[in-house]
Amino acid sequence: MKFIQIDIRKHREYVISFRRDSFIVSFGTDKDFGDESQYLDWLQQQSAKNPKGFMLVAENDVPIGQLELTVKEYEGKVIGYVNLYYLIPEKRGMGIGALLHDYAIEFFKNNNVSEYHLRVSPTNKSAIAFYKKLGMKQIKTEMDGKVLRMSGDI
Repeated sequence: MKFIQIDIRKHREYVISFRRDSFIVSFGTDKDFGDESQYLDWLQQQSAKNPKGFMLVAENDVPIGQLELTVKEYEGKVIGYVNLYYLIPEKRGMGIGALLHDYAIEFFKNNNVSEYHLRVSPTNKSAIAFYKKLGMKQIKTEMDGKVLRMSGDI
């Protein structure tokens, strides 16, 4: 298993497919996915700022997952933020998510943050259970209850 920096030209199909599937898993539909070109523009801008935060996870050189990690300000403090933890369906529940998490924690440590957040759909019970197993705690609901914000310490 290895982590590969996302190259939009080379990995366009994977990143769109993975991101779209993450919406389906989280919300039951991809209707809020939005415009593909806007997502690719955002991804290009963010990965230019933090190339090590935007990675594909590959097994035998075939992408099986994706990480999108940023550092941002939240309520007056700088935190790490997980925009996306993603694994293809057939690789879920096999312990690979822990490897993505280990990578994320190392990324956040290298960026000198002591706390990280993510948002998750309240209906995505397996993701919530995984995040709780990692020691994360729910801190509040956002977007009119559409997502839960969770935090973890580094």
